[in-house]
Amino acid sequence: MISYVTVGADDIVAAKRFYQVLLPPLGYGLEEGPEGLSYALPVPDGQSPVSPEFYVKPTFDGRPASAGNGAMVAFKARNQAQVRDLHAAALAAGGTDEGPPGFRAAYGPRFYVGYLRDPQGNKIALFSSDPSEPGRDD
Repeated sequence: MISYVTVGADDIVAAKRFYQVLLPPLGYGLEEGPEGLSYALPVPDGQSPVSPEFYVKPTFDGRPASAGNGAMVAFKARNQAQVRDLHAAALAAGGTDEGPPGFRAAYGPRFYVGYLRDPQGNKIALFSSDPSEPGRDD
């Protein structure tokens, strides 16, 4: 099980503007500190933390942050409309489009996905595979 994911950011203000339109609507809360941004899902009383947490931080070695070639973090949305809405909001908040929301021939018929890059260049996917919604071939 993945416990947490960290992406680097040189501009925490720009990163916060981008991730604040994506992650709170998906249920993530923000803790902000001198080390950067920490997003986590709420933990009901008496239960263990829900993984993975997502961190946006300056690099530990002080060199410029860079996006990993082939690295991507995917967040599950409630439905196709939320994928579209969050994709548009993230673009307006400084992200760049890496593929508009929709179905892809290479994936299953219910996998609805949109791709973005955050202001640092990290690749982000938003997807829904809700079986109650129309699929690619419906």
